[in-house]
Amino acid sequence: MSVKIEVVTVPVPEKVNVIIGQSHFIKTCEDIYEALVTSVPTIKFGLAFCEASGDRLVRVEGNDEELKKLATEVALKIGAGHVFVLYLRDAWPINVLNALKHVPEVVTIYCATANPVQVIVAETEQGRAVLGVVDGWKPVGVETPEKVKERREFLRKIGYKLE
Repeated sequence: MSVKIEVVTVPVPEKVNVIIGQSHFIKTCEDIYEALVTSVPTIKFGLAFCEASGDRLVRVEGNDEELKKLATEVALKIGAGHVFVLYLRDAWPINVLNALKHVPEVVTIYCATANPVQVIVAETEQGRAVLGVVDGWKPVGVETPEKVKERREFLRKIGYKLE
């Protein structure tokens, strides 16, 4: 048996975030849709989910045609069973991740980011699997006391921490 390794580059447009995960059932699309709109009613998103059995289709939901198209293209490139690709606009992953984690079908979240993303995919005779993701770039050092102060001030400035 042989394994082929492929790197799939995931485009992340400006002011858009992507969440890539794995689920296990056809009702994933509807349940993720509900989780998103009840978390952030003004969210714009596109979701594509790769079935692993039965019809083996890419199931698509969302309320933004551009993001639905992008999610579909990326899901087809990844082509791994039960993987979903979710693009978000007008919301941040931090706003929806807990709701996603509570969707009964969701088993793994590989990444949630606005950084450049690469998905490492393995292919065997049976199918494809996500081995992991490359999210952004590798670190170049350790934060200094000045950078600690800057980070803490930034979080307070955008309202994610109290004074």
